[in-house]
Amino acid sequence: MDRQNTSLRRTVAVTAAAAALLGTAGALPAAAAPTHRAPAVIEGHAPALVPEGATWDAARGRFLVGSLRHGTVSTVRTDGTVRTLVDEPETLVSVVGLHVDAARGRVLVANGDNGLGERSSAATRGRLAGLGAYDAGSGRRLFYVDLAAVAGDGGPHFANDVAFGPDGTAYVTDSQAPIVYRIGVDGTASVLVRDARLAPLPGEVGLNGIVLRDGRLVIGKWDDGTLWQVPVRRPEALSRIEVTGAGAALLHLDGMLARPDGSVVGVTNDFGGAGRDAMVELRSDDQWRSARLVSARPTAEPLATAVTPGPGGAVYQLFGRLGAALAGAPSDTFTLRRV
Repeated sequence: MDRQNTSLRRTVAVTAAAAALLGTAGALPAAAAPTHRAPAVIEGHAPALVPEGATWDAARGRFLVGSLRHGTVSTVRTDGTVRTLVDEPETLVSVVGLHVDAARGRVLVANGDNGLGERSSAATRGRLAGLGAYDAGSGRRLFYVDLAAVAGDGGPHFANDVAFGPDGTAYVTDSQAPIVYRIGVDGTASVLVRDARLAPLPGEVGLNGIVLRDGRLVIGKWDDGTLWQVPVRRPEALSRIEVTGAGAALLHLDGMLARPDGSVVGVTNDFGGAGRDAMVELRSDDQWRSARLVSARPTAEPLATAVTPGPGGAVYQLFGRLGAALAGAPSDTFTLRRV
């Protein structure tokens, strides 16, 4: 296949995914959180949805998933029932990473265009990066910010994943530019860090999953498997995290999730003959200046893209059937599988 199609396929497989924050910025108190059954496998059914990101809405006992094809956000009950929550065709092209901010009753949604969406256009393909905030109950828009305009460089952009802090400040990775954005609770946005070390390799996808740990953003770079940390109060102190015991295990690291025990889990995927389909666990003893790979276990299905909390404190992996979508036959099913 030609280089452009190869790049598109790689872009689709990595789009952010993934799960950025368990909810340190707004989890319900334990006594108030409703109890829900945690089934081992949840099969969702919706026409050609192709979800890449997933998050857990504990207050309502449901998952939320995005759609690369339709540019929507849908609710998913533990019985697999799917309903559209956000459908904003004038703005959203492909919903990638998304996360519920429970304290503020909203869901944060990363928007991009890798050419797979039905709303993709020549004007936005490879140049769209945005963050939307929507009411988690009604789906009503609270704000939307054009992050490519904030970058102001006229180059390629693709918003991938989002994390947020206790004060509601959101942080978004750009897979096509060496940028991490900062967005306040009112939608005011700026570039938190722009550094050539974060640039994607030629024809590849760069920054992907992002979580907040110990006042630092921990960010995965999909194309080369490196891990980076950015102190949110001193972003100029950006540095690479040296990971012992990893080797090539973090190549194609996609969605990540910060766990209550201090660890970070994530999924890697085997795409284009590189990487492997696995779930990894990372830990650090020095506030993520360095880290160690604790485990790497094969996933039950290929091409997991996100890790999300679920009912009863469980952890789930998302499988959106990206292979079928890339082959031109997007599936009407997807799976959330308990780890």
